[in-house]
Amino acid sequence: MDDKKRSVEEFEKLLTIMDKLRAVCPWDMKQTYESLRKLTIEETYELADAIFSKNDDGIRNELGDIMLHLVFYAKIGSEKGSFTMTDVLKGINEKLVYRHPHVFGDVSVSGASEVEENWEKLKIRENNGYKPVLSGVPSSMPAIVKANRIQEKVRGVGFDWEKPEQIWDKVIEEINELKNEIRDQDAKRIESELGDVMFSIINASRLYGIDPEAALEKTNRKFIKRFNYLEKETLTKGISLHDMSLDEMNVIWEEAKKLDPPAPLNHQPPIPPKGGLKSNT
Repeated sequence: MDDKKRSVEEFEKLLTIMDKLRAVCPWDMKQTYESLRKLTIEETYELADAIFSKNDDGIRNELGDIMLHLVFYAKIGSEKGSFTMTDVLKGINEKLVYRHPHVFGDVSVSGASEVEENWEKLKIRENNGYKPVLSGVPSSMPAIVKANRIQEKVRGVGFDWEKPEQIWDKVIEEINELKNEIRDQDAKRIESELGDVMFSIINASRLYGIDPEAALEKTNRKFIKRFNYLEKETLTKGISLHDMSLDEMNVIWEEAKKLDPPAPLNHQPPIPPKGGLKSNT
């Protein structure tokens, strides 16, 4: 039996298991869309962690958990008479075929960017000629991910910089505006301009092919690793961080930085970071 047939068998088994859980298990019987929502978000983050860690076993396990949630929602939908798993699968199959005319039709594309542009045009056509370009961005999506997705979507209709390097003038402009508001001490305008700076940096990340969420997470983990080293070294020497000056901590911080593996030879960041603890990276 080939893998596709085995997959179908296992999927059918999962559907049967869900039927029994909803009929017998007290916990499963009381679940609703709303009660599952936060658990689904948690499972999605656990999958994201496994992907970030390049943990194939973890990815496999978390995909199973998410698959369970998909089946759970479909089961509740069928009980409500709203939709079934068949409806879910039929809907996504039809959508994929329709939105990939370069695969299932006679349309030609020059590359991935044109595929994305066609995708957005087809989505508009699906809604009788009009659907707001940004209507598909979930309001509850984390801000960094949402900003990146917004920028990707507007790029699909041609609203983008012609050349990546043009973004840096915008970044500098937003930083200068932030500095002006900081000088004037207007908290609300500082918040607004800081948001603009962050949005422009995320835009720069996209233009240079960098996932801003992944980039920030790598920096988070790098900072945690270095700070843990700083804390461990001070404890070993019988010193409290509270009793140390920033310059004293920075000496150990520089030691921690030397323990990190060197960056690849072809690594050329658009803006080189400044060193030491004072830069936080």
